[in-house]
Amino acid sequence: MTPTTRSVAAKGGKTMTARGRCNCGAVAFEIDAPLSDVILCHCSICRRFTGGNGIAVVVVDNQAFRWLRGQDQINIWKKPGADWQACFCKTCGSPVPGPNDDRRTFIPAGLIDEGGSALRVAEHIWVGSKAAWDEIGDPGRQHREAYSPDS
Repeated sequence: MTPTTRSVAAKGGKTMTARGRCNCGAVAFEIDAPLSDVILCHCSICRRFTGGNGIAVVVVDNQAFRWLRGQDQINIWKKPGADWQACFCKTCGSPVPGPNDDRRTFIPAGLIDEGGSALRVAEHIWVGSKAAWDEIGDPGRQHREAYSPDS
């Protein structure tokens, strides 16, 4: 997955800090970047991981992401034969941030407690794989599979 994030300028030109955590609070993080775009993946792997219609994430540059606590509380499961991994809290099972690629980190959007007021669904990916019961009702762009913001 190679989604994009479009920045929204923070008030006064300063970078806003967003914060988030898992359900039990064992894993926590900060993001020093304005957040706006949510990418919702509808693939069958993400549906099985969340038990819902997929997973909603924001993607930020690695330099903007900082762990506050709990890196030792994260389990990682890699799907055999696929370029996909699940990062989750060992205690509560919440999905947690992980590597998107060499330069960026993905953050499950539902973990963001502070600094997420500008978040909106911008992209729906792998809609060709979405569940029959999943109805997309927002104006986010739909992509049959993954997409690259550079193409």
